[in-house]
Amino acid sequence: MSIDSEYHRILPGSDILRDWIHTGKEQGSEIYSTPVGVLACQRSPLLRQLDAIVVSSVLSTPPPLAKGAKKVVIAPTIPKGAICLEVCLNDTVIFPEGGGQPSDIGIITTQDGTVWNVLQAKRQGGQAIHYVHIADGNIDRALQIFCAGAQVKVELDQAGFDRRYDHMTLHTSQHLLSALLETRLNLPTLSWSMTSAGPCYVEIPRGMSLEEISSIQAEANRLVFEGRKIHVEVEELDAKARKPVEKTETGRAIGKGLPEDYTGGVNRVVVIDGVDRNPCCGTHLPSLNNLQLFILPQTDALSRSSTTVARLNFLAGPRLISHLASTHSHLVSTSAILSCGTPQVPDRVKLVVDDRRSATKRVEDVELELGKYIATDLIQSLGNTGELFKKHVHRTDDSATALSFLTAISSAFSDEMAKLQSQTPYLIVLTSSPSAHSSTNTNVVFVFGSEDKRVKEVGDALKVKLAVKGGGKGVKWSGKFTGLWKNGKEDVLVEEILDCVA
Repeated sequence: MSIDSEYHRILPGSDILRDWIHTGKEQGSEIYSTPVGVLACQRSPLLRQLDAIVVSSVLSTPPPLAKGAKKVVIAPTIPKGAICLEVCLNDTVIFPEGGGQPSDIGIITTQDGTVWNVLQAKRQGGQAIHYVHIADGNIDRALQIFCAGAQVKVELDQAGFDRRYDHMTLHTSQHLLSALLETRLNLPTLSWSMTSAGPCYVEIPRGMSLEEISSIQAEANRLVFEGRKIHVEVEELDAKARKPVEKTETGRAIGKGLPEDYTGGVNRVVVIDGVDRNPCCGTHLPSLNNLQLFILPQTDALSRSSTTVARLNFLAGPRLISHLASTHSHLVSTSAILSCGTPQVPDRVKLVVDDRRSATKRVEDVELELGKYIATDLIQSLGNTGELFKKHVHRTDDSATALSFLTAISSAFSDEMAKLQSQTPYLIVLTSSPSAHSSTNTNVVFVFGSEDKRVKEVGDALKVKLAVKGGGKGVKWSGKFTGLWKNGKEDVLVEEILDCVA
């Protein structure tokens, strides 16, 4: 493949870069790796296969991720226990992760016809390293096949190219979106994320109005319709001329500079004609034509310790098509459930929600009234002996608001006691369990009384004897435990706990 093209341009004064690109046709026996920055995947992002030469291979022993460390991009996961070789080639069509873009996946075919899966690729210094899976576990054979000088074919298979195309469309979209936000609204991109699925996002210093989002979307559509060309300019990197990453007034970094461990020696700039010039090592489309960028019409506010930023979500390319198909499928399914056409779904959902709220309110009113009756029955059982009144009441309740109902009983009891000005001490345990007999049932316990000391004593005992998880403050205590409530067992334990309280 050609080193220079309309897409990939080596700037004047950097002819040495041509010598750094190992095409396999060089005179002499020296084999070296083309540095990251001018790899074949970066010079020609639509290229799917390449004849290559092995520079080196070693058994992979990846270090464990440091505690608290965070991955910048979403890389393909290497299966646990998978044995891999770290293979360095003279050049590659498989992109190693970087610049916010995850790595490619692909295959390498060796001279014996064996096809090897490349699970991921990473940059080490200035070299692209392929993690080649040894499926049969024969390490010695693999090292022999991938010996220095071996001829291989490195390729993006269909799955690999689909992944690459997804990444390219999203990465190019991010460049376009960030450029328009910066030039039209003076909103720098603080960071961005290429998510593993669904919308990607850019982080900006503030939220945006619907009108602002619409204007950026319209301008992006205009540039896509024009089919603005994209090309890459590379030159030899002057390490002394590296500029520090710009920061906002709050000290937050704007974007990212070159990684400190990058030793490839290439300064690479991605240019969208008349729109943007941005340093980047990722793969990008040759033009904006058919980019299909869509900006979700809202921003999500994120509070940080020193400032508040917002996320603007976007979709493009195959991921946009997938998102639209999935969204339409959900909409059609919802309309079928609601027995209406898709245009009527919002109104029908609102009607269902309003009905649900009304029904919930009616249930709450009924529970409050029923709680008063139960509380009245309890008060009638008090007597006038002046002794501590202790009672356990268990009920079956399949609702999701069982605790609220027990609380309503407690409140009604306390209100009635206050009206009667009764001085009789009391300690009551209310329990509730579902009607289904299952070991995964969630059972609710509510304790209330006239003295917080006794309530706490019962709560502590419930934790020990029934493994109830809960807590309380003052004269009320509540908790839950998972398991099957058995009459004659749990009931007896609660009664025993009450009997021990004086």
